[in-house]
Amino acid sequence: MSVELLSPIPGKVMKVFVKAGETVNEDDEVMRIESMKMENPIYAPASGKITEVLVKENDEVETDDLLLVIED
Repeated sequence: MSVELLSPIPGKVMKVFVKAGETVNEDDEVMRIESMKMENPIYAPASGKITEVLVKENDEVETDDLLLVIED
C-alpha cells in the first residue's frame, strides 16, 4: 500500500532530505517548507520506501500538493 504525503501548508520547499529508493521511518523529517518566514519541518506519515519525490528545492507548493509517495 502506498501513502501520499500532501503539503500541510503553502510555501517554498527549502530542503529535501530524501530521494526515491531511500527507506524512512514514520516521523522522520523528509523536507522543510518555508511559510510566512518560518521553516516548517515536514515528517514522513508512515515507514517505508520512498517511491517518488515530486518536488525539489525552491519549488513553490500549495496546501494539499503531493510532495512524495511512500510504499510500505
